[in-house]
Amino acid sequence: MTRRRFGLGCATLGSTTLFSSLVHLGAMSSASAQASAAQGDYRALVCILLAGGNDSFNMVAPASGSEYADYLQVRSDLALAQSDLLPLNVENTPGRSFGLHPSMPRVQQLFNQGNAAVVANVGTLVEPVTLSTYRSGAARLPLGLFSHADQIEQWQTAVPDERAATGWGGRLADMLRGGMENTPVSMSISLGGTNVFQSGELTSSFSITERDDGAVNIEGYGEPDWALRDAVINSMLNAQYANIFEQAYAARLKSSIESNQFFGAALAGTAAVKTAFSDEPLSQQLRMVARTISARQALRTKRQTFFVLLGDFDHHDEVISNQARQLGRLDRALGSFYEALVELGMENDVTAFTVSDFGRTLTSNGRGSDHGWGGNQLVLGGGVRGARFYGDYPALAAGNPLDTGRGRLIPTRSVDEYFAELALWFGVPRSALDHVLPNVGRFYSPSSAEPPMGFLARPGARTSQPWRRRPPSNAPQQ
Repeated sequence: MTRRRFGLGCATLGSTTLFSSLVHLGAMSSASAQASAAQGDYRALVCILLAGGNDSFNMVAPASGSEYADYLQVRSDLALAQSDLLPLNVENTPGRSFGLHPSMPRVQQLFNQGNAAVVANVGTLVEPVTLSTYRSGAARLPLGLFSHADQIEQWQTAVPDERAATGWGGRLADMLRGGMENTPVSMSISLGGTNVFQSGELTSSFSITERDDGAVNIEGYGEPDWALRDAVINSMLNAQYANIFEQAYAARLKSSIESNQFFGAALAGTAAVKTAFSDEPLSQQLRMVARTISARQALRTKRQTFFVLLGDFDHHDEVISNQARQLGRLDRALGSFYEALVELGMENDVTAFTVSDFGRTLTSNGRGSDHGWGGNQLVLGGGVRGARFYGDYPALAAGNPLDTGRGRLIPTRSVDEYFAELALWFGVPRSALDHVLPNVGRFYSPSSAEPPMGFLARPGARTSQPWRRRPPSNAPQQ
């Protein structure tokens, strides 16, 4: 391909936008890499997708008085017994009592010890919405609201008004890639397969498995019995092809093999994590995350994101038994994972957080709950200002001023605020926050002296003093 043909092709695709974007990313990448090098520290974000839409107003529920009575009435056959709820010692909800799902004793302990927090009634929003603007049609709403396909994507992209090809974790990696050029392994590591969250313009996720050394290799590659076949494969990969697509494919496959060999060797040369994990898939995924974090020096990285997956939360029936099973798996995995971080001395440098398609209806469909909107999420780590709720846990009485129908609650916090807190802690400069989170300016000013939500301590600090609480981004109105 000649330079002229390449230039004409770029022009056809809109070269001005393309190149200005790449230049912008390059400048931000350089600034972020310098900031990371100056800090000389390690940070990791662990995104746990509860796929299907977790019924999170049963994960965290009112535990006493009139609020429990309202919960009992609106949830009817879906309500948990008051005596079964695990008490949460919430420091910043005076006069209100809350409990955790009975399947989550280890998360209860982490919360009460100050190492976990609840982000209440958070969801996808294009702009602040009230019940009146929702009913009148004046509100700009997320694309495909209440749809699995659209909402699970928007939680990963943080772009609520169009279908985006990149995720906020991928855009974050694009920005910070300048500090990761000396390692063949991406800072974006997935144990949940290909995902939108870690898809960037310039970077992609590196998929591993929870088994053995985590590397995904060609079967038998590198073993003595397969030497002849390996020689043939290497010959094909090292050949020069006239077709640019064949050449690119060969280069990509060769790079993948080298990356997996590098990753496997790094983990093999690192001491094993001694903490016991259950044999359940999510626990094994988080065990591999802990092992990868322990190999951070061998992997030559100071920033990593991880993506793990726990499915089967679309409980249109038998929500009580189904959710108990899934939340029990989540609880065991998170409990062991935090214990492993403490073993590694990395609990203050790693933050795990949950996301899900949406909350669910407060009312029952006769057997379970249906697709909703706002919901509650968990955030966990030594840097978390725990034993607190962030955002605003709403009243659950039928007809409350956030109820769009059947207990589909308008979120009082946006995913942008939730993710901005994580991104800033991770090291994204405030000046670049709106590139990672294009919609953030409608809910939070990156130039603000206050944090977006306040659930994470400043890097290098660990304090029990809460940030001054901010009012909700959309106050309940009729």
